[in-house]
Amino acid sequence: MSNELVNADFTRRIVVATDTLPWMPSPQPGVERRLLDRIGGEVARATSLVRYARASAFPAHQHGLGEEFLVLDGVFSDEHGDYPKGTYVRNPPGSRHTPRTEPGCIILVKLRQMEPTETARVVIDTSAARWPETDSPGLLRLPLHEAADTGERVALERLGPGACPPGLDCPGGEEIFLLSGVLRDEYGHYGSGTWIRNPAGFRRSLQSPEGATYWVKRGHLRAMP
Repeated sequence: MSNELVNADFTRRIVVATDTLPWMPSPQPGVERRLLDRIGGEVARATSLVRYARASAFPAHQHGLGEEFLVLDGVFSDEHGDYPKGTYVRNPPGSRHTPRTEPGCIILVKLRQMEPTETARVVIDTSAARWPETDSPGLLRLPLHEAADTGERVALERLGPGACPPGLDCPGGEEIFLLSGVLRDEYGHYGSGTWIRNPAGFRRSLQSPEGATYWVKRGHLRAMP
């Protein structure tokens, strides 16, 4: 794949109903992708949905600037373990693995978006974790990663039916992937599978008439080099 730009202007707000995107073949048979944002060729700064067919695998490779993923369906595996639906993983810069799956899986994955100084590997089974309450009634938050030096914060959040937290400023930007339910803000309604990228300096007020669960990353949308 030649150098490719997909949603590469990080000053723009992007909303994508991912179920409407085609699955694009990767160089590896049995592995397909839906591209959400991308800067580069096969070695790229990228955010994607990746679908592995049953009994498929990917060659061993190294993550020069790290890899972060959430298993959305099935079971993702490598030589370090098996990661069922709901598992969140951060593989730091320089890490190496050989992905595979027996039943098939779909993951939300971000590549080459970590600081070179990040060294810790993180594996969290969110389905078994306790969701702490927040100061906002009806809002639960499960922290997944927080970096004091960069301001990056990753979490799962759950809005109860009718919950309407106060409006939020996003000085470092925000990225949301809606796992279930319906979200609403001043700009529209969003169903399960929607990916939203709000640029640095954006403000919005989320609510959910029937309840919603979503993955969210904030503070990471700094100016691109």
